[in-house]
Amino acid sequence: MKAAYAQRNVAIDILRALTMFVMIFVNDFWSVNDIPHWMQHAASGEDFLGLSDTVFPCFLFVMGMSIPFAVERRYAKGLSGESTAGHILARTLALLLMGVFIVNSETRLSPDAGYGIAAYRLLMVAAFILVWNQYPAAAGAKRERLYLLLKALGILILAYLAITFRDARGGVFASRWWGILGLIGWSYFLCAFIYMFARDRLKYLIPAWAILVLMSLAGSEMNEAHGGVALFSPPHPNFYSDALGILHIGNGTLPAFTLGGVILSVLCTRYSGMGWKKKLSAAALMSGLFLVAGMVSHRFWIVSKLSETPTWLFYITSLAIALYAVIYVIVEKGKAGWFNIIKPAGTATLTTYIVPYAAYSIAGIIGIGMPGWFTHGALSIVNCICFSLAIIWITWLLGRARVKLKV
Repeated sequence: MKAAYAQRNVAIDILRALTMFVMIFVNDFWSVNDIPHWMQHAASGEDFLGLSDTVFPCFLFVMGMSIPFAVERRYAKGLSGESTAGHILARTLALLLMGVFIVNSETRLSPDAGYGIAAYRLLMVAAFILVWNQYPAAAGAKRERLYLLLKALGILILAYLAITFRDARGGVFASRWWGILGLIGWSYFLCAFIYMFARDRLKYLIPAWAILVLMSLAGSEMNEAHGGVALFSPPHPNFYSDALGILHIGNGTLPAFTLGGVILSVLCTRYSGMGWKKKLSAAALMSGLFLVAGMVSHRFWIVSKLSETPTWLFYITSLAIALYAVIYVIVEKGKAGWFNIIKPAGTATLTTYIVPYAAYSIAGIIGIGMPGWFTHGALSIVNCICFSLAIIWITWLLGRARVKLKV
């Protein structure tokens, strides 16, 4: 069965690409007006699931689906467990560092910083590319030295930004809330190591996932009808919260998405010989069970991304399984080409994520803006769709120029 992990799962790439397309789409809402409420994020304490609230957890889920393939491929190449652990640590550190720099870019800068926010973001993106670009295989010592010099330049740029950064209140460069990439990094760190030790043994993976789900159930505040407090809420400080804080596990919901993706990949690989109709029926059953779990839990917890409630976990897990099943069938029918327009977002995901920061900065510096009529009503949706497609197209062009981030 391990040989099945050597084959690239196109459906996972497509699901990742679709998730990234929607992520760039919803992240552009700030630039337009009249976005329907159902597309937006729910407010704090609001019992609501908007389109924007589905993107991040779906990405965590599809990231989890990729973990078994990545780890097993390393072992198939003869790489050691120590090497794999080092690789996981290096990827986690890269995601955390990028997350921190992006989070700091989202604050207003002090004039004492000596540069504007647009310059900060452009330098940040340039440094990310210099440090984490997937450089071509070196054809000699000179080329290797050049790549090392480029990486060193990127590190120096990041060090300069970190040292000189000052926010509007005089605050210095700090981790703050780690950012989306940082949260992805922490979930990846925990779930990749869980898989590294459990491998594809469901007797270990499923209990680990169940523990995370129980943590979510116990640690999430219930709705007002049931007291508005969590089932397990020890006084602070306490060892339990401090221990979870070390790995930024939170209430367990975010890594539960990722480990759920891991388990789905293991199941799909284990039963790869099953006909696609039986697979589709099994996926429908799993998706339906999580939908029911979400409906039941909704009686006790609101559905909220900001509060990371178990209801949110169950509903999005149901959605992610259903989406993957549909995409899998499309691929099996030989129609994967339908998604070619967004394909770069699935294979150059990190590049796709950072390109908008450069695009917004360049537009701000040279004064490019959309006409007012294109930022209101239904046309505002078209605007954001066009922007998302443009970012993916730019990512494709960068790939052609050998610029592709890989951690």
